Amino acid sequence: MAALQTTTRRCRSVVVTGSNRGLGLGLVKSLATLQPALDYVIATCRSPENAQELQMLSKTYSNIRILPLDVVNEESRQALVHQVEALVGENGLNCLINNAGINIMGSLEQVTMEAMLQVYETNTVAQLMVTKAFLPLLRKAAQQHNGMGWHRAAIINMSSISGSMQLVHEGEIFLKVYPYRVAKTALNMVTRCLAADLKPEGILCMSLHPGWLKTDMGGSIADMSVEECMPCIISLLERLGEKDTGTFLDWKGETVPW
Repeated sequence: MAALQTTTRRCRSVVVTGSNRGLGLGLVKSLATLQPALDYVIATCRSPENAQELQMLSKTYSNIRILPLDVVNEESRQALVHQVEALVGENGLNCLINNAGINIMGSLEQVTMEAMLQVYETNTVAQLMVTKAFLPLLRKAAQQHNGMGWHRAAIINMSSISGSMQLVHEGEIFLKVYPYRVAKTALNMVTRCLAADLKPEGILCMSLHPGWLKTDMGGSIADMSVEECMPCIISLLERLGEKDTGTFLDWKGETVPW
């Protein structure tokens, strides 16, 4: 992969959850190639030993670190924070990308309480708990810079246009995924609350719709590949500023209706 050139303020460290495949893996690939290089691209997943593509990538790019994380497990979250702190030290963590998530199909006729609760725990509650665990490191980074953006301290919650309450229409395919849609809508509220709480400290938080991607979760009928959307996503991350905190944007930087 050719190196991506960055002309904006430098981000030194990024944590990406759910990095073993799909969007998370694509993010790690692209972040690792940025120039000037990030000090650390910290890729997390539940079973690093089984993440073969991620392991191969780390042999190519020396700034990739692969660490275990089960987002729904508090001990795992705290262990990760301690490991990241050992890497970034007094610089703190510049950017947390909450990407890990699951999808369980469930139309009105099929949806179950168990599915709703499992997806909500993983896609909403766990994202908030991961963020809460990393706040000390994000705050440490925020104290060292001015302005707002990923060069200072930023939380990127991977949401979805399927979580938009204004874009629910009869007969659409997303009506088959009640658990996922509801969890992403709730994640957007998490974003709004975090943005309001953390803006005085200079920590940016926004929701990002990366596009409907051809991944294990998105399926083969999706609009585009991870590789196609990645340059736009990286460019957007580099451009984020104070006006973007608390927003819901797509991969092109356009506003998505709540």
